[in-house]
Amino acid sequence: MKTKEMVYAALFAALIAVLGMVPPIPLGFIPVPITLQTLGVMLAGGFLGKKIGSISLILFIVLVALGLPILVGGSGGLAPLVGPTAGYIFSWPLVAFCIGWATEKVWPKLKTWKLIAINIAFSVVMGGVIGAVVMALITNTPIWAGLVASLAFVPGDIIKAVIAAIVVVQARAVSPVEEKVLGA
Repeated sequence: MKTKEMVYAALFAALIAVLGMVPPIPLGFIPVPITLQTLGVMLAGGFLGKKIGSISLILFIVLVALGLPILVGGSGGLAPLVGPTAGYIFSWPLVAFCIGWATEKVWPKLKTWKLIAINIAFSVVMGGVIGAVVMALITNTPIWAGLVASLAFVPGDIIKAVIAAIVVVQARAVSPVEEKVLGA
């Protein structure tokens, strides 16, 4: 792994930590709040690509496990990684990988609408389903109830998918994916 790639991974882990400083929106009927950190996950996958994007999220999770208070609300340590939020958090590297993989596939003909669709498919749908199922298992509630409750995240996540797509398309020229595609 090149130094530049390590720096990108660290920067995006830091960006996701900063997004965790924005106060969460608690939803009384589900133990997982609405946060901006999923925006960072989408940005990492789309801007960094599959390899660096997923590494940045693995780094983020390692920092959380070490106790750094970088999750929303200033939490860190092992508790969030074994509680109701675990499925959402552990899905992030996979989500970033899948977004990065799909983005790399369409990079030469990248359009905002394509990236919005990619973000929705992998972050909103796949990440949401993984998170909701694990949350339901951990809280000992029916899986269908977890899935229905997690629908509350969909409107905000779609807005984040649009924002992430616009940012990635606008910053495309400086993305490591651009360098990779051009063969630099």
